Amino acid sequence: MIRPGRRDRGAERSLGPLESEVMNRLWAVDAPLTVRQMVDSLADKGLAYTTVMTVLDNLHRKGWAERDLVGRAYRYRPRISREEHVSQVMADALSSASDQHAALARFVDTMSPEEAALLRAILHDRQESA
Repeated sequence: MIRPGRRDRGAERSLGPLESEVMNRLWAVDAPLTVRQMVDSLADKGLAYTTVMTVLDNLHRKGWAERDLVGRAYRYRPRISREEHVSQVMADALSSASDQHAALARFVDTMSPEEAALLRAILHDRQESA
């Protein structure tokens, strides 16, 4: 499966600032959005309808968003959750480290006590179910 943000195993297709903003808005709602709804959501940015339409079309083409034609308008939704995206970014970053042990240790060092406890609980649950 090709993951959003990737053409193939090594070709990262990162998001630009406006694409990231649009994805954040898609992730923040529970229902698909039309271009008009996204324009309204981004009203503080003063973007043209055609600009937002192009960004959503690009996100669809890159595999970040899915769309369905409802009447005469497409409705866009994220292809994966924000959590799945963050997980992929973390996995990609770890796999690119020459010393994964050191990279993972430094990451754990940056965790709050609450985050570390959550990680321990997740690892414990995973070990119990194995």
